[in-house]
Amino acid sequence: MSKPLMNVALVCGPDNDMELQAMRAALELFGARVFTYWIGRPNDLISVLNGEDIYPDTDLIVLHFHGDEGKMIMPELGEDVYEDGEPKGDFGPDEIRRYAKLEGKTVIGNGCTLGDPALSRAFLDAGCRIYIGPDDYPEGNAALMFLLRLFYEMCQNQKSMKEAYRLARSMDEENMTMYRIYENEALV
Repeated sequence: MSKPLMNVALVCGPDNDMELQAMRAALELFGARVFTYWIGRPNDLISVLNGEDIYPDTDLIVLHFHGDEGKMIMPELGEDVYEDGEPKGDFGPDEIRRYAKLEGKTVIGNGCTLGDPALSRAFLDAGCRIYIGPDDYPEGNAALMFLLRLFYEMCQNQKSMKEAYRLARSMDEENMTMYRIYENEALV
């Protein structure tokens, strides 16, 4: 394998595996090195968000989760399955502030309402350089197409993140314009 164009972490929440597999195949064809993280419990996500279980040279983290009202929907486990101190319920701004350490990273929350301003602010407060996500409920195929176009422009056409974002948003006025980009002014 020649030197990859970028290292991407694809983090898969419950019931997102088909879209994630399509995304992984496309990213690898575009020349990215892809690391997949399957989230089965809250502590799995925490290990990614706090950097404990993330490849050291990861350039970009994509969170493939269903979302609702600005929170990532987490799997529900039986009471006896949770580990001591493991949070129960969905991950919103409070959980991101509590667990995430994402200094200088770019993160894309690709799930419904994961571009909610409060959640986005929490990611920036956790050190993200750039955070992108939809502030409403995009149609499922549109969410995949947004990412495909974004990465195509960055990998194939060497566009900056901001320019690739602008081009991806322009594909579909109804679904793509709900994607928002948030920047940590101190890091950009």
